[in-house]
Amino acid sequence: MTPKNSVSMRDVATLAQVSVGTVSNVLNSPDRVAEATRQRVQAAIEKLGWVPNESARQLRAGRSRSIGMVVMDIANPFFTDVARGAEELLYGEQYSVQIGNSDQNPDREITLLDRFEQQRVGGVLFAPIDDSVERLIRLRQRGIPVVIVDRVGSSVDFCSVGVDDLAGGRLAGQHLLDQGHHRLAFVGGPSSLAQVRDRRRGMELAVEQAGGDVSLLAVSTPTLSLEAGVSSAGEIAALPTGERPTAVFAANDLVAIGLLQGFVTAGLRVPDDVAIIGYDDIAFAAAAAVPLSSVRQPREDIGRKSAELLVREIEAADSGAPHRHEAVRFTPQLIARRSTQPRKRAKG
Repeated sequence: MTPKNSVSMRDVATLAQVSVGTVSNVLNSPDRVAEATRQRVQAAIEKLGWVPNESARQLRAGRSRSIGMVVMDIANPFFTDVARGAEELLYGEQYSVQIGNSDQNPDREITLLDRFEQQRVGGVLFAPIDDSVERLIRLRQRGIPVVIVDRVGSSVDFCSVGVDDLAGGRLAGQHLLDQGHHRLAFVGGPSSLAQVRDRRRGMELAVEQAGGDVSLLAVSTPTLSLEAGVSSAGEIAALPTGERPTAVFAANDLVAIGLLQGFVTAGLRVPDDVAIIGYDDIAFAAAAAVPLSSVRQPREDIGRKSAELLVREIEAADSGAPHRHEAVRFTPQLIARRSTQPRKRAKG
């Protein structure tokens, strides 16, 4: 018996009594082949157990149908939802997606980009750790289009899709001020992440606009993780009652959930002793023991739009048509839940 991995397109053509070109048309342009012939070729493929070499076909066509995607933290449901939106659109466009997790590690991020370049992927969706675009320029020079995800890029050389995090930070800060809080805290980091900087700055702007006797404590974390939130809650809970913030804005929902766990462990009640608002509005925010207020990002829409822009750029490059880079910025939305409901009694 002939091993299946040694069966060729020519073997299929011989068994079906057609040309190799007809077999190719059955696979790539079936509408150009008569129904009876198409059925005969499909029967030969099934009998021989032949699997088309998609990589070789794409190499001959000059463009891979595989897309590389680099995210900062695949354990964060935010990026899972972004990837789902991207994959949904790319699936409809007959692309496959390879996801790489940089884990907020710059060296790992570069390695993933190197691997995608070596694999000659058709394009890259890239959620970067910092604002550097030098490595991306090399991808472009190799004919690999790149779209920056979860960041509205400052470079006009790349399409980008993100959310107005400055506005999102202001929404969160203003919401806490509207609930009557005067001692606030921002928890999140590292500050090298543009999203963290913008969200914090947005809250600072809300505080500055409010004026009066409002204080803002900043607690930096090494990562945007649940563990970072638990640790920060311990720091805040240890402060004297008269100095402790009565409301906290977490840079993302994982940190907010960690804060909730940490405060409960420390004997503080949410929202009576301390209110919490997060960012992203992942599914776990609404499902928390105390449903968490959050600033919602349209996560799957970010992924879909990023993929759409990448497909457009790929098609333009293949056809030789001009392509204009776009910077798409979505507007965040405040979602208020029980974790920031007005306190039952006044606090200092």
